[in-house]
Amino acid sequence: MIRIGVDLGGTGIKTGAVDEKGNILSKVSRPTRPQRHYDEVIADIAGTARDAAREAGCDWDGIGGVGVGIPGVEDASTGIVPLCANLYWRDVPLRGRLGELLGKEVHVGNDATVAALAEHVAGASRGTENSVLVTLGTGVGTGVILNGKPFSGSHGVATELGHCVIRIDGELCTCGNRGCWERYASATALIREAKNRLLSEDGAVYRAVGGDPEALNAKIVLDCAKSGDPGALALFKEYAYWIALGLANIVSTYDPEIILLGGGVSAAGDFLLRAIQSPYEKAIFFKAMPYAPIGLAALGNDAGIIGAAML
Repeated sequence: MIRIGVDLGGTGIKTGAVDEKGNILSKVSRPTRPQRHYDEVIADIAGTARDAAREAGCDWDGIGGVGVGIPGVEDASTGIVPLCANLYWRDVPLRGRLGELLGKEVHVGNDATVAALAEHVAGASRGTENSVLVTLGTGVGTGVILNGKPFSGSHGVATELGHCVIRIDGELCTCGNRGCWERYASATALIREAKNRLLSEDGAVYRAVGGDPEALNAKIVLDCAKSGDPGALALFKEYAYWIALGLANIVSTYDPEIILLGGGVSAAGDFLLRAIQSPYEKAIFFKAMPYAPIGLAALGNDAGIIGAAML
């Protein structure tokens, strides 16, 4: 059976027709233009869904359902999206409106959750029952699969692990709390600390950006650390420690079979995994028991479409 998966973001609507094994048969996209009224955005989602089915050579009547991954959460009891900051949405009836336009059952999930589901069905955690995906990007997103199904708790917010506090009175977070994990483990955190500590000295990072803070990104810091620059390497090891600490907390909370890393920072690959391993092992509580290995997500930008279709 063919399903439609929609990866809805603040920039673009990316939609695909997906088969039961997680293979994408077609992909289409449109700009989100989130400043518009939500009805216009939902109409464009519906349009991409029909376009994706047509490009895959599928009759619309044969489509099994539609899933949408959003940068927010849905109230499963009402189908209302209470808040989606990147889209300027409050109390949007996404599931109901889209279902009316398409005449299909619609499911909505958090974007990190659907990415975790995609990895479970067709990616690096395939064959496991319990897994966690952590995306290291602008923030820290997490998706949890328990007993082979996406887990989001009683009210849809159980996987906001990036906002678990790991440092009392730490860095102020965009959520209003201090010391959230994403303020130490995100790409944004790495860039912030590099600006604070590496642009005041004539090291590799300073030279790479010509002293311009606005030119700095996470890849530059990671590349300088890989090259052996002392300042960048010291900062990277500290950064890896904060990632590891959060991952150990995930083990204590969910005891998954595997934890996957995705997002832009994960492009550092084995260099990142090696740096995380030692502090991760030290932070594990039950060291005599098996605990989750850390791996890399496999599906990249396709995960949102695949996972949404699998909802």
